[in-house]
Amino acid sequence: MKALKALLISCAVALFFILVFGPGPTAYAQTEPASSFLTKRLIADYGYWSRTQTLPYSADQIPFKKLTHINHAGVSFDANGNLIVPSGFLERELLDKGHKNGVKVMLLLSGDFAGLESTTGGLSAFLTNMQAFITEYGYDGIDIDWEYPSSTEDAAFFRSLLLGLRGGLPSPRYIISADVAPWGGTGYDFPDTKFIVDYFNIMTYDCAGPWTDSAQLNSAIFPDPNNPEPYDCEPGGSVKEAIDIYVQDLQIPAVQLNVGTPFYGYVYHQANALWGLCPNEDCSNSVDYENYGTFFKPRINQMGWRTYYDPYSLVPYMLKVDGSNGFITYDDASSTFYRVWYSDWARGLGGTFIWELDADYDGLTQDLLDASYNASLPQTK
Repeated sequence: MKALKALLISCAVALFFILVFGPGPTAYAQTEPASSFLTKRLIADYGYWSRTQTLPYSADQIPFKKLTHINHAGVSFDANGNLIVPSGFLERELLDKGHKNGVKVMLLLSGDFAGLESTTGGLSAFLTNMQAFITEYGYDGIDIDWEYPSSTEDAAFFRSLLLGLRGGLPSPRYIISADVAPWGGTGYDFPDTKFIVDYFNIMTYDCAGPWTDSAQLNSAIFPDPNNPEPYDCEPGGSVKEAIDIYVQDLQIPAVQLNVGTPFYGYVYHQANALWGLCPNEDCSNSVDYENYGTFFKPRINQMGWRTYYDPYSLVPYMLKVDGSNGFITYDDASSTFYRVWYSDWARGLGGTFIWELDADYDGLTQDLLDASYNASLPQTK
């Protein structure tokens, strides 16, 4: 009876999405007409490794007309400020096609922030190397991905880092953004840094994963009061709560914020229910990261899986039809549309961003990107 009730609720939520938002178009990855209608940021994180994976995804597949910015991921740095550029990273076509279509192409940068902070002269070397790289290859700015500054010393260094970048990459020619934790915190020195960066990207995902002890939702839009372990991902454990923290508590203007939407999810191999515990309350060796396009999409109500919707969080999950072990947390086109619509229009944020762009590609279509784009379009009266 409980299973039937859950299925009926899931069907009702799915029907609501379809009736209100439509099923969403199915389109080839780069055959859609050009659009100049986006007034919200729609940013895609794009890893250089996508070009050599199965299925290959590169500038030839990217539908640039559906994006405003691309963060090119893969470059890092060491404690001495030297850049580490992987073989195969540089992709001239990415910048040429992006700029031709009016898309800003930025460098997404992670690295040894702690080492850089403690190395005398490291920051100065880093800033020199970074400015030279960006200007040589024609990038439009930099997206800083430090996960996560936490101490008073980290906050001071983060501010110095951003000030140094801004000094060499002046506005408005160059964009500086930062990826930040959904709980906010003091490690980013928001009272000062919000006047340095152009915008912040709130990483509202990874509430599920091998670090949990039970089957959690990867990226809830709203909190579910039935979650027995909400502390696993609090504060900021849902899109709503994260936005509340940044707009209400941290007093950051909504237009300076972008919410993250995941094109990936997690498979729990040793749980068989939402909130179900893994053996010995340890999921560390039984959870896999998977992409939507090649893994989750073929399993939606197929291959022995059934999709349900959490009526509070408004995101889908899957269970095995036969009741055996297996739990999937992911996002589909409906939840992606609503997350973007809610962030952009209901809460008035500046936009959204995607991790990561290739992950919903199935060789022909990109359902989640289409949903993100459609939800980003200006609302008609």
